[in-house]
Amino acid sequence: MTNPHGKKRGTRDMFARDFRKRGLIPLSTYMKVYKNGDIVDIKGTGTVTKGMPHKVYHGKTGRVYNVTKRAVGVIVNKRVKGRILAKKINLRVEHIRHSKCRDDFLNRVVKNELVKKEAKATGIYVSTRRAPVVPRSSHTVKGKGIQVEEVNPIPYEFVA
Repeated sequence: MTNPHGKKRGTRDMFARDFRKRGLIPLSTYMKVYKNGDIVDIKGTGTVTKGMPHKVYHGKTGRVYNVTKRAVGVIVNKRVKGRILAKKINLRVEHIRHSKCRDDFLNRVVKNELVKKEAKATGIYVSTRRAPVVPRSSHTVKGKGIQVEEVNPIPYEFVA
């Protein structure tokens, strides 16, 4: 028997609901507000076949460009051979969720503004750039009453 060639080929686990998350979709999914410019993650929900994304877009992140009553238009980048195309797709709200990719950045912006405000009040210069983590300083590990055991490889002996 040959492999199938359908649109949903190879999506048995991709569109399956999680363990103990089957059945009715929570109402909070429908109560979320999406606005133009929001960044959303696309994840197909198998229980709702209407407005479902193609398997190519599953797991991708895009930007909302259109909002209707039950669906949302999303611009997603798709790699086709050697180039990246901006594709416009329409999805129902069951298949998208707000992305958390910018949360860390937005929290850092708020924190930096507070730090700058305090620095300006005290007259001290404060760098708001992210600095790489410095390596730990050298130290000696002391074993209290423990014998030091040296580990060496066993020499190779050719046995004929």
